[in-house]
Amino acid sequence: MSAAKRYGLVSALAFAVLAAASVWMGGLNQDEGWYLYAAELVGDGRMPYRDFFFTQGPLMPAIYSLLRFSWHWAGLAGARVATCLLGLSGMILFALTARALVPEKAKGAAFAAVFALLGCNLYHVYYLTIPKTYALASLFVALGTFLAVKALAAGGARSRLALFAASGFVFALAAGVRISMAAIPAAAFVALATDWRRRPLAAVWLAIGTVVGLCVAYGPSLMDPAAFDGLRAAQEYHAARGGRSIVFTVGSISRLVRWYLPLFALCGLAVFGMARGGRDGDGGADGGDDNGFRDVAMRLLTASFIAAVIVHVTAPFPYEDYQVPVMGLLAVLAVVPLMAASAAASPRVGQSFVLLLATGLSFGVSFGSPLLEKWTTNGMDRFWVLRKDKCELAQLREAAKKIEELDPGGKTLLTQDLYLAVETGRRVPEGLEMGPFSQLSDEEWQELLLSAPCPVAALSGYSFAIVAPECKERPFEDQMVFWSILGGKYSRAEVVDAFGQGATTLFILRRRPAKGAGTGDGADGNSGKGGGE
Repeated sequence: MSAAKRYGLVSALAFAVLAAASVWMGGLNQDEGWYLYAAELVGDGRMPYRDFFFTQGPLMPAIYSLLRFSWHWAGLAGARVATCLLGLSGMILFALTARALVPEKAKGAAFAAVFALLGCNLYHVYYLTIPKTYALASLFVALGTFLAVKALAAGGARSRLALFAASGFVFALAAGVRISMAAIPAAAFVALATDWRRRPLAAVWLAIGTVVGLCVAYGPSLMDPAAFDGLRAAQEYHAARGGRSIVFTVGSISRLVRWYLPLFALCGLAVFGMARGGRDGDGGADGGDDNGFRDVAMRLLTASFIAAVIVHVTAPFPYEDYQVPVMGLLAVLAVVPLMAASAAASPRVGQSFVLLLATGLSFGVSFGSPLLEKWTTNGMDRFWVLRKDKCELAQLREAAKKIEELDPGGKTLLTQDLYLAVETGRRVPEGLEMGPFSQLSDEEWQELLLSAPCPVAALSGYSFAIVAPECKERPFEDQMVFWSILGGKYSRAEVVDAFGQGATTLFILRRRPAKGAGTGDGADGNSGKGGGE
């Protein structure tokens, strides 16, 4: 068995372990709830921006609405499994892109190295497992890149131009999932335009495909006046986010390097090797093209990666996980020069060394990942470790069972923790579709709470705490007004300590019987369709 196959098998087994850990042990993220809830609404025939507020592109809820069976069947765990399969598909496509860019004798090793850098990285696997936009956006970025590379290698003019158009179309779908991905087709267009003499229509056809894809993704929203207003409001929401500071930007980049240290280490080796002038000598394209093929492809990948990174780091609050969908591009950029150089020098030794570094470093960083500590503990109280009694997903399931006990067969739930709404299969009152990031004014909050719209409420430390879109904290006195109103309408049924993201206290509350009502099952809202259901 070759070194590539051995390392590939080990990486596949490691990925399976990390993926299973991410599905079951991975910490809850508030975004999981409102993304899946948006998919539920789209599946019910509602439209983003027009019928409910949504801040990302419309394609994720549209595509995930086709995957509702996964969480209807197994709750949030089912959605995570479906998302992980999307993420895995993207990783395989990035590995195939690297394979297409190296000489024949290095293809297997290039595929295995890229997969090891991505699939053996716990951080990367976790964020491609939880149902955020990252897995689907990464899949479209990977597919668009793969098609662009195939187009550059294609021999026939018609097939080449069709592949460029398809690449642009898929890049546009990535932008339809996550708006920041729109930087990628723009950068790819510029990179292809630099090769105008060789491939004069490549950039044009990529642009045509991109425009068509954007029309498919955003056309319905642009043609509907109410949806267009909502889409514009979503961009204003992004722009209004507080927190712009060079400290946040530097911190984001620093943490990104920590999470992807093996990848950045190989990037350093690749840059060092290119500085010494190492080049492969036999092309590296399936189509038999010369070095110009790989140069243009690498220029396209580099421009796409840099453009996306710049957009993300200039965000008002640049979380490092924003970069996850494009880290596969960097993996290809790191591996291809190293494998090309090894093919020109000592293939077996060079490829085994790169594979050992990619796999070994990824194992080490994943084993020492702070995520493992975060998933099993809630920090420390002085020198006592606050160990979690159960993982957060199991905790979520227990809370969902309690809610079902209080309101058997219920249809609604008053909560801002939307992963609870997803897990219980319930709807939240209108206006809370984005969970803690919903934009209710103080007056709207008071009116909603006074109406006591749901038989059961489940409220954590996120409830009433965030003032959107600035995402600043609501004054404590104002929060207490809401809790006071709530106390007059609901009674405490269960308290769950250290619940969910942020390990805050979750209060599960039962609606009090209306004054003068009897004490039968329908009086406290535990059955029937009264009380705003």
